[in-house]
Amino acid sequence: MKYILTLVFVLFSISSISAQVLEPVKWNVAVEKLSDTEYNLIYTADIKEHWHLYSQNLPEGGAIPTEFIYESLLESNDFKLIGKAKESKSITEYDMVFQMDLTYFDSAATFTQKIELLNRSITAIEAEISYQACDDKKCIFESELVTFNLPATAPKKQSNIIDPVKWTSEAKKISDTEYEIIYTGLIEDHWHFYSQIEGEEVGPIPTAFTFKDSEDYELIGSTSESKTTTVFEQAFQMEVRYFEDQAIFKQRFKILNPELKNITAEVFYQACDDEKCLAPTTFEFNTSLDGKAERTEIIGLDAESQEKSEALTLGVTGWDNYKKEDVAKKSNFTIFFLGFLGGLIALLTPCVFPMIPLTVSFFTKSASDSKKGLANSILYGFFIFLIYVLLSIPFHVLDSLDPEILNNISTNVTLNIIFFVIFIAFAFSFFGYFELTLPHSWSAALDNKANSIGGIIGIFFMAMTLAIVSFSCTGPILGTLLGSSLTSDGGAMQLTAGMSGFGLALALPFTLFAMFPKWLNSLPKSGGWLNTVKVVLGFIEIALALKFLSNADLVKHWGILPREVFIGLWIIIGIGLLLYLLGKIKFPHDGPFKKISFSKGAFIFLVFAFVVYLIPGLTNTKYANLKLLSGFPPPLPYSLYEKDSECPLGLNCYKDLEEGIAAAKEQNKPIMLDFTGYACVNCRKMEEQVWSQDKIYQVLNENYIIISLYVDDRKELPETEQFKYLKANGLVKKIKTIGDKWATLQTVNFQNNSQPFYVLLNHDMELLNHTAAYTPNEDEYLEWLKKGLEHFKK
Repeated sequence: MKYILTLVFVLFSISSISAQVLEPVKWNVAVEKLSDTEYNLIYTADIKEHWHLYSQNLPEGGAIPTEFIYESLLESNDFKLIGKAKESKSITEYDMVFQMDLTYFDSAATFTQKIELLNRSITAIEAEISYQACDDKKCIFESELVTFNLPATAPKKQSNIIDPVKWTSEAKKISDTEYEIIYTGLIEDHWHFYSQIEGEEVGPIPTAFTFKDSEDYELIGSTSESKTTTVFEQAFQMEVRYFEDQAIFKQRFKILNPELKNITAEVFYQACDDEKCLAPTTFEFNTSLDGKAERTEIIGLDAESQEKSEALTLGVTGWDNYKKEDVAKKSNFTIFFLGFLGGLIALLTPCVFPMIPLTVSFFTKSASDSKKGLANSILYGFFIFLIYVLLSIPFHVLDSLDPEILNNISTNVTLNIIFFVIFIAFAFSFFGYFELTLPHSWSAALDNKANSIGGIIGIFFMAMTLAIVSFSCTGPILGTLLGSSLTSDGGAMQLTAGMSGFGLALALPFTLFAMFPKWLNSLPKSGGWLNTVKVVLGFIEIALALKFLSNADLVKHWGILPREVFIGLWIIIGIGLLLYLLGKIKFPHDGPFKKISFSKGAFIFLVFAFVVYLIPGLTNTKYANLKLLSGFPPPLPYSLYEKDSECPLGLNCYKDLEEGIAAAKEQNKPIMLDFTGYACVNCRKMEEQVWSQDKIYQVLNENYIIISLYVDDRKELPETEQFKYLKANGLVKKIKTIGDKWATLQTVNFQNNSQPFYVLLNHDMELLNHTAAYTPNEDEYLEWLKKGLEHFKK
């Protein structure tokens, strides 16, 4: 039935377009060689605006799915399919024509079919693409034959070399003198690379296309790009735009020389995943104007280039002695704990604390028996917990409508400034200058409902009344949870976790005191100490407000809150809190100063200790990283000292390989090659959280010569030092920048191209231990360094 319905729809569409030939989908194919017998056959569809192409996976009774047919497989059995073709990201929506949910692609689609050769002598594979494409008014049903030419040479196997982006290009003729070239990057799962839009210097490196100056053509406009994902990337503490799955760039050309056959171009890009960033790299296109895409041929590789290429080989030995080890990941439930802590603090405020004995007494005395009173108290506590969990539900709805909406909210500069202002208002409310309350009519109406309805529903309305009446004290704490969740990458789920913790802490006393009524006698009496709690919370709110202003500052790079200024303001806030606790500062609702109790004295000591802990954060030493606050103040590079800092944490390091090796020989110390990057997030984490540890810092500073090689340094080498490097897969890489040189040196010698990457060597370029990558475990990293020292001394 579905094919009849589709056929009728297609026939109607054909009759309605008066025999006009439509080509809404343009197909391109490419081959990726995985091994001597395994290949990926890659189909790329370029889809015209307002049209869509259907998925392979559709329910019966709907549109005709895309299908890939291999007649040669049936006839010769020269190869076999491994699994079904994988698809790029698609859209699933309800289709009014077919009256069902259908999955389709807009703008572009990629299908990847893995195969295994059974006959190694074949050089090409033919396939037929059968597909249906539709717009809002019509559909077409087409098939197209394509040929995959299998590459003759296999790439060199390098198990640690990561190449997450595969590039193709294709020329499309617009007129006799105008062409459009489409450059497509296919991106592996969990990887991304960045938009062409220039970011800040401390951020990731943007993608850049370069076209050689030529009298044969002119560029028409700039290079356009497909849709990007915009997120606030915690690693760089800024808003970034990047591509996932697939990126398409288009550039128009006006051809001035009719004899022109090819157009060459270069793309410079940096690929990252959630854990690491690769060194920026360049891919060169040589696109023929007949639509075929080819890689640049190897030409003119002179003796000087070969000599310079050989100079990148360090002659490292000892691979068999040392094997790389994996590092496990860790996770935590910090936001739930913080929510629970916030709920405990809310219990100690004047809006909530006096309600505990009153509410528990009401349930235990008004019930017909003690068991019913206990049940009602437990139900009351459950409803308090439920209400705060339900408050997070709208954010899940927003998240489901648009998965990026909460990230976009968190990166919005205006919203962060609004949060800053709101938190300052919360602080002055806690100080007692005014009171933030919800309309009295709300609580009165709910109270009337609770009294008139009674039973379970009445208890629910009583819980709602508590939530509204206590808002002036709980609101700022809930605002903190909301703000911290929206400005993290956890989004709605973290908000629910925080609300759950908050509701649980707030509900527990009502249940526990109902179960053990005698405990009520041990509760301290209400008094001035409750106002002291509120004022302390006011100081905390001001400190938290600075975080939102800092977020806006980091995104826009205004430079008003560098790390040392942020920490300095926290120190001032801490000193203000100390003066208040010692009775030197007073607020409107404060009573006469009383003798300092033991608990208050202990708290004063903790505040004093925290202020002292913050002071090294004002310096440019290894103690400045404040590990307990990692991720909360601005990052170390966003610093007043950054312009004067050549090496992390003030360590002695070299940025030139030959100079570093010479120093190691002169001082008779082993070498640590530190392959790093200015935009390498985990490199900064290692420096701030691992290298800064006293024992590790001492070993690095006293026992090793550190040679830091920045693979993303875009400073160009002098022309006399630039050269072409012949890669193992037959391609040529141009070594034009310092970063190109160090990235290639890492790849050639250590078969690895991710950072951070650490290598311990003696003066004869022999490995002293296995190579290491991101190692957040301090003890493990220290042991790795010590083992290298032991082998050096032997």
